[in-house]
Order: sequence, then C-alpha cells, then structure tokens
Amino acid sequence: MLDPTLLITAEIGILFTILGKRSETMKAIILAAGYATRLYPLTLHVPKALLPIADKPILDYIVEELVSIPVMKEILVVSNHRFADQFDAWKKTASYPVPVSIINDGTTSDQNKLGAIGDIQLVLSKVPVEEDLFVIAGDTFFTFPLLDFYRYYEAIRKDCFLVKTISDTEQLRRMGVVEINQTQQVIGFEEKPQNPKSDKASFAGYIYRQDTLPLFRVYLEQGRNPDAPGHFPAWLHTLKEVYAYPFEGECYDIGTPESYQEVNDLFRSGCSDKMRHFRGKL
Repeated sequence: MLDPTLLITAEIGILFTILGKRSETMKAIILAAGYATRLYPLTLHVPKALLPIADKPILDYIVEELVSIPVMKEILVVSNHRFADQFDAWKKTASYPVPVSIINDGTTSDQNKLGAIGDIQLVLSKVPVEEDLFVIAGDTFFTFPLLDFYRYYEAIRKDCFLVKTISDTEQLRRMGVVEINQTQQVIGFEEKPQNPKSDKASFAGYIYRQDTLPLFRVYLEQGRNPDAPGHFPAWLHTLKEVYAYPFEGECYDIGTPESYQEVNDLFRSGCSDKMRHFRGKL
C-alpha cells in the first residue's frame, strides 16, 4: 500500500500544476466568527468586530480599507450563528462599492467553533472563489493602508502575510514568530515559541494566490490545528514560497478590554502619529 504522505504530496503537486494560474481579481474573507471570551462582558451580547472605535464599528474600518484595493470584487464576512443577525443588520446600513455578504458558520459557542482555518474552508466550500483571496481578522485595527500590502503582493505574486519587528521577547512568546531571508521569503514559522528565533511577528492579514486555496482542504484533512489563522502559513511555507510584508505603522489585536480601551484612548487623545490614517476617515 502506498504511504498516505506520498499520496498527499502527489495531490499537492498536481494542484500546483493544474491550478497555477494568475487571477486578476480578488475577494476577501473577514474572520468574525469568534466569541471573544477574553473581552467579556463587552462581547457577551455584541460581536467584537462590531464594537465601536470613535463611534464606528471596527468592521467598517476594515471594509473601507479592503474596498480601496482596485481589484476587490467581493467581501465575505464569516460570523457565528449567535451573532449572525447583528451582522445582517450591520450590512443593511452599510454602503460600499463592492458586494458584502455575511456567511453564518452555524456554530453557537466557543466549544463548537470551527476555528479560523475551519471558517475559511467553510466559506470556500459555500462561495465560488476563483480569485486571489485576502484574509483578515475582524478584530484587527491597523494604522497603515491595506492598499500598500496589496501593492506588495501585486509586485511579487506570491502568498504573503503581514509581519512587524517586535523587540519585546515576552510579547514574541505570545505571537507567531517568523524567520525570513534577505528577499523576505519565509524560512521558519513558529506559534508562541518559548525561545523566539527572530524578532519578526506575524499579524492576521494574508493574501493567498487562487491556486493556493485548495490547500486549505488538504491542511484540514491532515488533521491539523484549525484555530489560529497563522497555523496555515506556518505549514504552507514548507510546501511553496511564502513571503512576509513588513508593514510600517501599528496593528492592534483587540483581544482584551485593556487593548480595546487603549485604541479608543489613542483616538480621543488625537495621537496623530499612530492614528492619522484612520482619523482622516471619520
């Protein structure tokens, strides 16, 4: 009997050969199906992506950036069942130049959630995606244009994700740590290492080529971790070229009441160096 590993390797090789085409358009998935238990009580009755910053939901800041990408064709927001109605209500009041769809992943609690990678595959199984794919966490607040990230991708046409230099070792131990070479190709990736091998940390913004998308199914069929979105590029870079985009600015993972308060305080204080990009959109 053939080794299953050899069969999987052969399948991946066939996918690369058959699907190695270039897409001229893009869709986006915003991951907003988590339950944000660390933010309780703020998120007991409101999804994290709809929490306001300066009286505007976090989700609106993200969508405004995504629609600035000239090839963006559609934005897909994946929600859990518990908060799907709130996202549907948000959609009714939103007005953007590209279609926005809400995908209900059917889960009802933190115990039966699909995980970020599981949600990506769910969307891919429900919605035809024949374009390149931008994936971003719905709880991410950043102070740089996503258009710059897209332009980087457009120049290299390789799977890539956001990274930033972090000098604090304790902070690195709570993040995905990335090793890159002189061309910014990823040569190592480890989630939450006790002994970080570099000072480059990954953030939850990714652009994947269309021919990479079938590999989400392969990843999950191998029984790999479906939760944090960084697990996928950590595996992917061992199969094909993946690159890191070192962004300039700040990227806030709004995971605790303290970090949520920090971002709101920065807005209120008029901290122009960090918030100028978004303050101009209010």
